[in-house]
Amino acid sequence: MSRTQLAVLSFILGLLIVPVVTYAYFAFGKPPVAVADTPLPFENRIVGVPLEARIQREMPQSAPIQPTDDNLNAGAGIYEDKCEVCHGVAGEPSAIGSKMFPRAPELFAKHGHGAIGVSDDPAGETYWKVKNGIRLTGMPSFDKALSETQMWQVSLLLSRADKPLPAEAAKTVGLTH
Repeated sequence: MSRTQLAVLSFILGLLIVPVVTYAYFAFGKPPVAVADTPLPFENRIVGVPLEARIQREMPQSAPIQPTDDNLNAGAGIYEDKCEVCHGVAGEPSAIGSKMFPRAPELFAKHGHGAIGVSDDPAGETYWKVKNGIRLTGMPSFDKALSETQMWQVSLLLSRADKPLPAEAAKTVGLTH
């Protein structure tokens, strides 16, 4: 066998070995699929970069409704009904959300940047997440469960988590007792 033939054969075997080993890795249940598993290297970047790009491209730039007391109170009711189970309320994290992977963010708690929840995100970004959900996170799409107005009401509420809310809304999300 000539050196050229040996090189071609080695190249072909190399091309075949990579898919076979990858298949075996997945087929024998080796990837981290349980919530308690350590994430794959670069997992956050692999998922985060395209997610952020898509949100920036598709999110609405302005809300079609205003953050009136009625809309914020309605948003708080929607939050209590649909969101609280995973995201908790102020001062009371969710027992379920803390066990998810990735962990469901507390939307009425200060985070590392000093903002409360997602109040540092544009309301359109939160609306996109509520409407579309986020794969592999446990965040469902509410596109079929809520009306456009309801999705905007809860998104506006969350965008104002760092500002004073109407008394009814504040009480619903645990900001007053």
